[in-house]
Amino acid sequence: MTKEIWRFIDSKKQSPAFNMALDEALLDWQNEGMIPPTIRFYGWDPPTLSIGYFQKVAKEINMEKVKSTGLGFVRRPTGGRGVLHDKELTYSVIVSENHPEMPNTVTEAYRVISEGILEGFKALGLDAYFAIPKTEEEKQGLKNPRSAVCFDAPSWYELVVEGRKVAGSAQTRQKGVILQHGSILLDIDEDLLFSLFNYPSERVKERMQNNFKNKAVAINALRETPVTIDEAKQAFYNGFEKALNIKLEPHELTVEELAKVHAIMQKKYSTDEWNYKR
Repeated sequence: MTKEIWRFIDSKKQSPAFNMALDEALLDWQNEGMIPPTIRFYGWDPPTLSIGYFQKVAKEINMEKVKSTGLGFVRRPTGGRGVLHDKELTYSVIVSENHPEMPNTVTEAYRVISEGILEGFKALGLDAYFAIPKTEEEKQGLKNPRSAVCFDAPSWYELVVEGRKVAGSAQTRQKGVILQHGSILLDIDEDLLFSLFNYPSERVKERMQNNFKNKAVAINALRETPVTIDEAKQAFYNGFEKALNIKLEPHELTVEELAKVHAIMQKKYSTDEWNYKR
Protein backbone atom coordinates (compact mmCIF):
# COMPACT_ATOMS: atom_id res chain seq x y z
CA MET A 1 0.00 0.00 0.00
CA THR A 2 1.19 3.49 -0.78
CA LYS A 3 1.54 5.69 2.28
CA GLU A 4 -0.18 9.04 2.56
CA ILE A 5 2.22 11.94 2.02
CA TRP A 6 2.25 14.64 4.70
CA ARG A 7 4.22 17.87 4.51
CA PHE A 8 7.23 18.41 6.78
CA ILE A 9 8.61 21.82 7.70
CA ASP A 10 11.75 22.40 9.75
CA SER A 11 11.54 26.13 10.45
CA LYS A 12 14.54 26.03 12.84
CA LYS A 13 14.89 28.74 15.51
CA GLN A 14 12.48 31.64 15.10
CA SER A 15 10.98 34.44 17.19
CA PRO A 16 8.06 33.57 19.51
CA ALA A 17 5.64 35.65 17.42
CA PHE A 18 6.76 33.94 14.19
CA ASN A 19 6.37 30.48 15.70
CA MET A 20 2.79 31.03 16.80
CA ALA A 21 1.90 32.88 13.58
CA LEU A 22 3.20 30.02 11.43
CA ASP A 23 1.14 27.49 13.38
CA GLU A 24 -1.94 29.65 12.83
CA ALA A 25 -1.15 30.09 9.12
CA LEU A 26 -0.79 26.32 8.71
CA LEU A 27 -4.17 25.86 10.38
CA ASP A 28 -5.73 28.38 7.97
CA TRP A 29 -4.13 26.76 4.91
CA GLN A 30 -5.29 23.31 6.03
CA ASN A 31 -8.83 24.65 6.48
CA GLU A 32 -8.72 26.14 2.97
CA GLY A 33 -7.49 22.86 1.47
CA MET A 34 -4.25 24.50 0.32
CA ILE A 35 -1.86 22.10 2.05
CA PRO A 36 -1.79 18.43 3.07
CA PRO A 37 -1.58 17.46 6.75
CA THR A 38 1.65 18.95 8.08
CA ILE A 39 4.24 18.22 10.77
CA ARG A 40 6.59 21.00 11.76
CA PHE A 41 9.72 21.08 13.94
CA TYR A 42 11.04 24.34 15.36
CA GLY A 43 13.07 26.14 17.99
CA TRP A 44 13.03 29.55 19.72
CA ASP A 45 15.24 32.62 19.40
CA PRO A 46 15.44 34.02 22.00
CA PRO A 47 14.49 31.28 24.50
CA THR A 48 10.86 32.02 25.32
CA LEU A 49 8.18 31.67 27.95
CA SER A 50 4.92 30.76 26.26
CA ILE A 51 1.67 30.77 28.21
CA GLY A 52 -1.63 29.06 27.60
CA TYR A 53 -4.55 30.89 26.02
CA PHE A 54 -6.45 31.18 29.32
CA GLN A 55 -3.60 32.13 31.66
CA LYS A 56 -3.67 35.47 33.50
CA VAL A 57 -0.35 37.30 33.09
CA ALA A 58 -0.57 39.68 36.06
CA LYS A 59 -1.65 36.94 38.45
CA GLU A 60 0.60 34.09 37.34
CA ILE A 61 3.69 35.43 35.55
CA ASN A 62 6.71 37.33 36.93
CA MET A 63 7.14 39.57 33.88
CA GLU A 64 10.03 41.52 35.46
CA LYS A 65 12.02 38.30 35.58
CA VAL A 66 11.01 37.33 32.03
CA LYS A 67 12.30 40.69 30.75
CA SER A 68 15.43 40.89 32.91
CA THR A 69 16.59 37.45 31.73
CA GLY A 70 16.10 38.43 28.07
CA LEU A 71 13.46 35.82 27.37
CA GLY A 72 10.82 36.12 24.69
CA PHE A 73 7.16 36.00 25.68
CA VAL A 74 4.06 34.93 23.78
CA ARG A 75 0.53 33.68 24.43
CA ARG A 76 -0.31 30.46 22.59
CA PRO A 77 -3.61 29.88 20.80
CA THR A 78 -3.82 26.58 22.72
CA GLY A 79 -4.63 26.00 26.37
CA GLY A 80 -2.36 24.58 29.03
CA ARG A 81 0.20 26.23 31.26
CA GLY A 82 3.49 28.07 31.05
CA VAL A 83 6.38 26.49 29.11
CA LEU A 84 10.01 27.64 29.00
CA HIS A 85 11.17 26.92 25.45
CA ASP A 86 14.94 26.64 25.44
CA LYS A 87 16.85 23.39 25.05
CA GLU A 88 14.08 21.46 23.37
CA LEU A 89 12.58 20.27 20.12
CA THR A 90 9.18 21.84 19.55
CA TYR A 91 6.72 20.18 17.18
CA SER A 92 3.36 20.99 15.58
CA VAL A 93 0.88 18.70 13.88
CA ILE A 94 -1.83 20.24 11.68
CA VAL A 95 -4.49 17.93 10.29
CA SER A 96 -8.18 18.10 9.39
CA GLU A 97 -10.70 16.90 11.97
CA ASN A 98 -12.25 14.91 9.12
CA HIS A 99 -9.07 12.98 8.38
CA PRO A 100 -10.02 9.26 8.35
CA GLU A 101 -7.29 8.39 10.89
CA MET A 102 -8.30 11.11 13.38
CA PRO A 103 -10.73 10.12 16.17
CA ASN A 104 -13.58 12.49 16.98
CA THR A 105 -12.67 13.13 20.60
CA VAL A 106 -9.84 15.48 21.59
CA THR A 107 -8.34 12.94 23.98
CA GLU A 108 -8.23 10.10 21.47
CA ALA A 109 -6.90 12.31 18.66
CA TYR A 110 -4.24 13.47 21.11
CA ARG A 111 -3.28 9.84 21.69
CA VAL A 112 -3.04 9.05 17.96
CA ILE A 113 -0.84 12.08 17.23
CA SER A 114 1.28 11.49 20.32
CA GLU A 115 2.10 7.96 19.13
CA GLY A 116 4.66 9.69 16.92
CA ILE A 117 6.30 11.21 19.98
CA LEU A 118 6.24 7.83 21.73
CA GLU A 119 8.05 6.17 18.81
CA GLY A 120 10.62 8.98 18.82
CA PHE A 121 11.46 8.37 22.48
CA LYS A 122 11.79 4.65 21.83
CA ALA A 123 14.20 5.39 18.97
CA LEU A 124 16.34 7.31 21.49
CA GLY A 125 16.44 4.26 23.75
CA LEU A 126 13.95 5.54 26.32
CA ASP A 127 11.18 3.37 27.73
CA ALA A 128 8.38 5.91 27.34
CA TYR A 129 4.68 5.27 27.85
CA PHE A 130 1.41 7.19 27.98
CA ALA A 131 0.16 8.71 31.23
CA ILE A 132 -3.42 7.68 31.94
CA PRO A 133 -4.99 9.16 35.10
CA LYS A 134 -6.51 6.26 37.02
CA THR A 135 -8.12 7.65 40.15
CA GLU A 136 -10.90 10.21 40.39
CA GLU A 137 -8.50 12.45 42.30
CA GLU A 138 -6.00 12.37 39.42
CA LYS A 139 -8.74 13.17 36.90
CA GLN A 140 -9.93 16.13 38.98
CA GLY A 141 -6.34 17.32 39.26
CA LEU A 142 -6.19 17.64 35.47
CA LYS A 143 -9.29 19.85 35.48
CA ASN A 144 -7.98 22.07 38.28
CA PRO A 145 -4.18 22.30 38.02
CA ARG A 146 -2.51 23.78 41.10
CA SER A 147 0.50 25.06 39.22
CA ALA A 148 1.02 27.52 36.36
CA VAL A 149 3.98 25.40 35.19
CA CYS A 150 3.22 23.08 32.29
CA PHE A 151 5.53 20.20 33.17
CA ASP A 152 4.24 19.97 36.74
CA ALA A 153 1.86 17.10 35.95
CA PRO A 154 1.10 14.79 33.02
CA SER A 155 -2.24 15.10 31.26
CA TRP A 156 -4.14 12.35 29.45
CA TYR A 157 -1.79 10.45 27.13
CA GLU A 158 1.19 12.66 27.82
CA LEU A 159 4.58 10.99 27.58
CA VAL A 160 6.22 9.64 30.72
CA VAL A 161 9.54 7.89 31.41
CA GLU A 162 10.16 6.28 34.81
CA GLY A 163 7.05 8.02 36.13
CA ARG A 164 8.16 11.51 35.08
CA LYS A 165 6.81 13.69 32.27
CA VAL A 166 9.17 14.11 29.28
CA ALA A 167 6.97 15.98 26.80
CA GLY A 168 4.21 18.54 27.19
CA SER A 169 1.61 19.17 24.49
CA ALA A 170 -1.56 21.15 23.89
CA GLN A 171 -4.29 20.93 21.27
CA THR A 172 -6.88 23.28 19.78
CA ARG A 173 -9.55 22.71 17.16
CA GLN A 174 -10.55 25.63 14.97
CA LYS A 175 -12.18 25.86 11.54
CA GLY A 176 -12.43 22.07 11.34
CA VAL A 177 -8.67 21.65 11.88
CA ILE A 178 -6.67 20.05 14.69
CA LEU A 179 -3.55 21.92 15.80
CA GLN A 180 -1.43 20.08 18.34
CA HIS A 181 1.95 21.43 19.39
CA GLY A 182 4.31 20.57 22.18
CA SER A 183 7.76 20.56 23.75
CA ILE A 184 10.20 17.68 23.87
CA LEU A 185 12.77 18.59 26.52
CA LEU A 186 16.44 17.85 25.89
CA ASP A 187 17.61 19.78 28.96
CA ILE A 188 15.85 22.00 31.50
CA ASP A 189 16.94 24.87 33.76
CA GLU A 190 14.62 24.38 36.73
CA ASP A 191 15.84 27.44 38.65
CA LEU A 192 15.13 29.73 35.70
CA LEU A 193 11.78 28.07 35.01
CA PHE A 194 10.50 28.51 38.55
CA SER A 195 11.71 32.08 38.76
CA LEU A 196 9.25 33.08 36.00
CA PHE A 197 6.05 32.52 37.98
CA ASN A 198 4.36 34.18 40.94
CA TYR A 199 3.89 32.29 44.20
CA PRO A 200 2.10 33.07 47.48
CA SER A 201 5.44 32.75 49.30
CA GLU A 202 9.05 31.67 48.84
CA ARG A 203 8.29 28.51 50.81
CA VAL A 204 5.53 27.51 48.37
CA LYS A 205 7.89 28.11 45.45
CA GLU A 206 10.59 25.91 47.01
CA ARG A 207 8.11 23.15 47.73
CA MET A 208 6.75 23.20 44.18
CA GLN A 209 10.23 23.19 42.66
CA ASN A 210 11.28 20.26 44.83
CA ASN A 211 8.15 18.36 43.84
CA PHE A 212 8.82 19.18 40.19
CA LYS A 213 12.00 17.07 40.18
CA ASN A 214 9.83 14.03 40.88
CA LYS A 215 7.32 14.90 38.16
CA ALA A 216 9.31 16.00 35.10
CA VAL A 217 12.61 15.14 33.48
CA ALA A 218 14.54 16.05 30.32
CA ILE A 219 15.85 13.48 27.84
CA ASN A 220 19.53 14.11 28.59
CA ALA A 221 19.03 13.46 32.30
CA LEU A 222 17.96 9.93 31.35
CA ARG A 223 20.81 9.06 28.99
CA GLU A 224 24.53 8.51 29.42
CA THR A 225 25.29 10.24 26.10
CA PRO A 226 23.43 13.52 25.46
CA VAL A 227 21.12 13.78 22.46
CA THR A 228 21.87 16.55 19.97
CA ILE A 229 19.02 18.53 18.44
CA ASP A 230 19.74 16.93 15.05
CA GLU A 231 19.58 13.42 16.54
CA ALA A 232 16.29 14.32 18.22
CA LYS A 233 14.85 15.65 14.96
CA GLN A 234 15.75 12.45 13.13
CA ALA A 235 14.30 10.23 15.86
CA PHE A 236 10.97 12.04 16.02
CA TYR A 237 10.78 12.47 12.22
CA ASN A 238 11.06 8.69 11.93
CA GLY A 239 8.70 8.28 14.88
CA PHE A 240 5.90 10.24 13.23
CA GLU A 241 6.35 8.39 9.92
CA LYS A 242 6.17 5.04 11.67
CA ALA A 243 3.32 5.75 14.10
CA LEU A 244 1.06 7.54 11.62
CA ASN A 245 2.03 5.26 8.71
CA ILE A 246 2.86 8.24 6.53
CA LYS A 247 5.66 9.54 4.30
CA LEU A 248 6.97 13.00 5.17
CA GLU A 249 7.92 15.33 2.33
CA PRO A 250 10.13 18.31 3.29
CA HIS A 251 8.85 21.74 2.28
CA GLU A 252 10.45 25.19 2.27
CA LEU A 253 8.08 28.09 2.90
CA THR A 254 7.50 30.24 -0.18
CA VAL A 255 7.76 34.03 -0.27
CA GLU A 256 3.95 34.23 -0.33
CA GLU A 257 3.60 31.90 2.63
CA LEU A 258 6.15 33.87 4.64
CA ALA A 259 4.28 37.09 3.86
CA LYS A 260 1.10 35.60 5.33
CA VAL A 261 2.99 34.50 8.46
CA HIS A 262 4.46 37.97 8.95
CA ALA A 263 1.03 39.55 8.53
CA ILE A 264 -0.39 37.35 11.31
CA MET A 265 2.64 38.19 13.47
CA GLN A 266 2.10 41.91 13.15
CA LYS A 267 -1.64 41.74 13.68
CA LYS A 268 -1.64 39.34 16.61
CA TYR A 269 1.32 37.61 18.21
CA SER A 270 3.61 40.67 18.29
CA THR A 271 0.97 42.78 20.08
CA ASP A 272 0.53 43.47 23.78
CA GLU A 273 -3.21 43.30 23.16
CA TRP A 274 -2.92 39.58 22.40
CA ASN A 275 -0.10 38.61 24.77
CA TYR A 276 -1.44 40.46 27.85
CA LYS A 277 -5.14 40.17 27.08
CA ARG A 278 -5.98 38.49 30.42
